[in-house]
Amino acid sequence: MIILGEKYKFHKLEKSKLGISKSDIHYIKDGLKDPDDTIKNIKKNLSLSKHNTIVLNMHSKIHPSVITYLTNLQFEKHISFCTIEHFLETRLQKCYIPEQNDSLDFLSNIKPYSAWQYFQKRCIDYFGLFWLLFFAWPVMIIAALKIRVQSPGKILFRQSRVGKNNQKFECVKFRSMHENTEFFNHYTQEDDPRIFPWGDFMRKTRIDELPQIWNIIKGEMHLIGPRTEWDELVDNYEKQIPYYHERHLVAPGITGWAQVNYPYGANLEDARQKLMYDLYYIKYWNIWLELKTVWKTAMVVIGKNGL
Repeated sequence: MIILGEKYKFHKLEKSKLGISKSDIHYIKDGLKDPDDTIKNIKKNLSLSKHNTIVLNMHSKIHPSVITYLTNLQFEKHISFCTIEHFLETRLQKCYIPEQNDSLDFLSNIKPYSAWQYFQKRCIDYFGLFWLLFFAWPVMIIAALKIRVQSPGKILFRQSRVGKNNQKFECVKFRSMHENTEFFNHYTQEDDPRIFPWGDFMRKTRIDELPQIWNIIKGEMHLIGPRTEWDELVDNYEKQIPYYHERHLVAPGITGWAQVNYPYGANLEDARQKLMYDLYYIKYWNIWLELKTVWKTAMVVIGKNGL
């Protein structure tokens, strides 16, 4: 695969999902003013190893002569090309977000659920809740007892979160951190001293999310949707990512497409990456994507392909 330009940089997790090693990717830097130089670089990289895809990852507009060369490659060498936006949506199931915040084109077709989609979502919620409660009630009792033993204090943790249409609500979870800790950070860190052992296990297996069943019954959440975020964090994200509230076109979920495709966020870039998955989920929501999210969540819970 040849990456023409540097508009978007792939991280290790994405390369792993694509099954691509460093030797499989050849980058051609953006900013080549002479289109002939761009074509020469493409030819050079094509000769180094076998490539069947060229990803147009450029900030600047592509020169007509380069477009002509690329279209000819399709017929001569059966090499396809696509934009970085198309590549991310089809291969990684996420929507590209520009870092410069100078275009809103990527927000097209990202709309709230239709009445029919919402009806389907609520049917899935109630069907899922029935079986979740049927199997999870012993786990919830054990979780409450272990919290009491390892970290005396309240069993449940309540926090103001941002829901559909930016409306705030009180989210309920099992407490996974010690109370009254002196260490404070908006983000959870690796080996975070605030988290007690059972709390760490609950977070990895999503057991701490189970009390949010009550939020789903009240209609504040869905079983599946964008992650519920603390209102203080949302305010910070909104200052740096002006379109962050777009994810609040729909109600949040206990689990979601971003949660099963990207690890816990620890900084602003992680929030931006997760937003790409959230926007894809909203844009392309259907029953099959919902079932795929359920399956991937199950794999996380039982410890396979966990993030």
